[in-house]
Amino acid sequence: MSVESPIHDQVRARYAEAALAAGVGTTDSDAQSSCCDPAGKAVFGGSLYDPAELAGVPAAAALASLGCGNPTAVAALRPGDVVLDLGSGGGIDVILSARRVGPTGRAIGIDMTDEMLNLARRNAAEAGATNVEFVRGTIEALPLDDASVDVVISNCVVNLSGDKGAVFAEIARVLRPGGRIGISDVVADDTLSPLERAARGSFTGCIAGALSFGEYRAGLAAAGFDDVVIDATHAVADGLHGATVRAVKPLDWRGVDRVALATAVPDPITAIPMIASEAEACGCGSGGCC
Repeated sequence: MSVESPIHDQVRARYAEAALAAGVGTTDSDAQSSCCDPAGKAVFGGSLYDPAELAGVPAAAALASLGCGNPTAVAALRPGDVVLDLGSGGGIDVILSARRVGPTGRAIGIDMTDEMLNLARRNAAEAGATNVEFVRGTIEALPLDDASVDVVISNCVVNLSGDKGAVFAEIARVLRPGGRIGISDVVADDTLSPLERAARGSFTGCIAGALSFGEYRAGLAAAGFDDVVIDATHAVADGLHGATVRAVKPLDWRGVDRVALATAVPDPITAIPMIASEAEACGCGSGGCC
């Protein structure tokens, strides 16, 4: 089982601040202030959603959204689906998922930050979403049963994990055979080393911890997934992109190849020496700045 690391503490502190700011209707936290590129174009945040889709969604949910896309659209949700959102934050994607899956479906949000969980529950109640649940936990050790969900979504959270191999293995464990992934995340060009990624932005700003396209594909394949498709959607820094990630757990899933997974997915704690002191390695590139 994965244990918590200094990365968890850094991420929790940053996003707790964002939750508290969103809860009172402000955008003055460090995380919220990194939403745009130098030209003012949004690369993270609630403005990446179709405004029509946000009708009836509390403003605080959009203010707390620090993602790089709309995973509910990526996942092609169907009525009756049980959906799990990894790192559900202020609840925007859980609320939107609950609408898409309807009263016969269910949307579950997992988050490790109490302030975000409190905000999400408040937002869901305000939105009138009753087929939702928010659970405290980490995405490296999901507090769910095996083969208990149809779809796993996430919005710019996998890159924040210090043990992405554990995340991929946990996604595979909780998905039912035939289940699918619809993730929005930051992904790096294959030519960028971990140190070059760190030079372009901070870990908690969704830049330094990003996997490359090749690492992402190899990690999901080692976890036993088929039909892995990763498409870049927009630039967030030099050589780093907002992207959609899709994959399917096969009906005859044979388990996780732990050796291949460990080889495919680098450990940022050892690969990026800025973990102990982010400011030294934060290059403050476009989007995700410290």
